[in-house]
Amino acid sequence: MKVDVLLGLQWGDEGKGKIVDVLTPEYSIVARFQGGPNAGHTLEFEGKKYVLRSVPSGIFQGNNINIIGNGVVLDPALFKVEIEALEASGHSLTKRLLISKKAHLILPTHRLLDACYEAQKGDAKIGTTGKGIGPTYTEKVGRGGLRIGDILCGFEEKYQAVKARHLKTLEQFKFDTSSLADIEKEWFDGLEKLKEFAFIDSEHYINKELVNKKVLAEGAQGTMLDIDFGSYPFVTSSNTITAGACIGLGLAPQKIGEVFGIFKAYCTRVGSGPFPTELFDEDGDNMRNIGFEFGSVTGRPRRCGWVDLVALRYAIMINGVTRLIMTKSDVLDTFKTIKACIAYKINGVEVTEFPFELAGSVEPVYVEMEGWQTDMSKMQKEDEFPAQFKKYLSFLEENLGVPITIVSLGPDREQTIIR
Repeated sequence: MKVDVLLGLQWGDEGKGKIVDVLTPEYSIVARFQGGPNAGHTLEFEGKKYVLRSVPSGIFQGNNINIIGNGVVLDPALFKVEIEALEASGHSLTKRLLISKKAHLILPTHRLLDACYEAQKGDAKIGTTGKGIGPTYTEKVGRGGLRIGDILCGFEEKYQAVKARHLKTLEQFKFDTSSLADIEKEWFDGLEKLKEFAFIDSEHYINKELVNKKVLAEGAQGTMLDIDFGSYPFVTSSNTITAGACIGLGLAPQKIGEVFGIFKAYCTRVGSGPFPTELFDEDGDNMRNIGFEFGSVTGRPRRCGWVDLVALRYAIMINGVTRLIMTKSDVLDTFKTIKACIAYKINGVEVTEFPFELAGSVEPVYVEMEGWQTDMSKMQKEDEFPAQFKKYLSFLEENLGVPITIVSLGPDREQTIIR
């Protein structure tokens, strides 16, 4: 058996959580391969709404196993809050959620370092969520981090050594650390909750189970936030692309099967960084309000714009996408005109390949289409799609070169059309 990969193709918030939930019945194991608690996946079904930060989105369906892989960074305090909310809603996870021993821990001082480093940047801020993600990944690469497996052997001594090193850095910047005691209390309470779960050598576990079980690898954030291939430096701190699933779960490249790429019918971005198709007019405001484009973890309003086919073609190429999934199609139901960016004009020259950087003058080149102006949120099958929406789908497939196999028409798992 091979591992299928599901990931976002834009700047995150594409609706990955919902689609993982929809696809989960086809899989025995769902494994998260990168990211931290800054990546909120929102799911809605049976009249309830759930926001997952670190727990894989396959946790709600059947009795499948869910794994937090080695590529994930985990904050015990936030993990405890997330688990207790799920338990209160009737979802017991201790026998179905496994955690890699090689996943790195976000420490209380990582949060302080995150705030400290962001403050030093001034107007050049990245727009971090302040949850310590960046400093944790930095320390992982610098070979000084603590991992889940460290909890099992001599943890207190290891923790105090890292903490002392962090405090020395914070002192150099004269950063206020008076909140540390409160953060630590919550963190160590979370550590006790974390110990209720099984810590595993996830790379061995997954490869053994692949003999006769189907596995879905779930990504966080989006391709354009990848540390290597995204809009650097306004990116996340991990590899969000298909190759990241190999690294974040311990898989050989030939073990990868289908690659599901998710994108919105338009485009959004949170925080700082270039966004060629961003709108500052009524259309952008309508996208934000109709689509409720506010961060599921931070609550921050998302920047909105038309779909960017230059960036999408790039994302499809580096991920090896085999199937496309379009979400939030219903958000554009009321628009008279739909636009799609097919090229960039940079310093007067039209380009169709995603450039090294998007700084400076980048003007989107648009194609305009007639909107469908039809409420699609209650449609149950493809035959009900209005003609102009079908035309939009065909236009996208022709320009992207990959079939759109699933169309989402709303946040609920039932509002999903499989083509």
